Amino acid sequence: MKLHIFGASASGVTTLGEALAEKLNLDYFDSDAYFWEETEPPFTIKRNPEERNTRISKALNESKNFILGGSIIHWGENIFPVFDLIVFLHLPNEIRMQRLKNRELERYGDLIYTDSLRKEKYEEFVKWAHDYDFDTGIANRTLNAHKSWLEKTDSPVLELIGDIPVSEKIITIISKLKEKNLIPEQHRY
Repeated sequence: MKLHIFGASASGVTTLGEALAEKLNLDYFDSDAYFWEETEPPFTIKRNPEERNTRISKALNESKNFILGGSIIHWGENIFPVFDLIVFLHLPNEIRMQRLKNRELERYGDLIYTDSLRKEKYEEFVKWAHDYDFDTGIANRTLNAHKSWLEKTDSPVLELIGDIPVSEKIITIISKLKEKNLIPEQHRY
């Protein structure tokens, strides 16, 4: 089973992906682990795209059943398999941005306000993430870009829109997987 879960930053992709992977006993791959070099602070140096694509292709090819979390819309052609199901998460901007700010504060503490470099990076990130729904040209990963990518995919898509608890999202996804005969009906979750 090959699943892909994606949405805007702070839409709950990683939380859902990890919980669903645990529930279904699947490998979980986070696109950020391939997109970014390991740095301190994290998420500051993009990995070379050729190396990124080689790494993710190798990891996915070595796993028969997995969930890939995160946006991959601008990574190129013929890198990813046809997914058995793509789950697209979308939250209202206000909820998502509050989650994002809370997450960043939890991760980095007051440094996002007191350290000038961290503050600058934080403010850039918040501005970039906010643009997702408004598509003013700051970001290339926007709601419009995601919708366009979804229209072109051959994989089935499940859209989960709104502030739905993770447990309910999991029930909905498992139900969809059963409909597609990807999970035997007698298997209890």
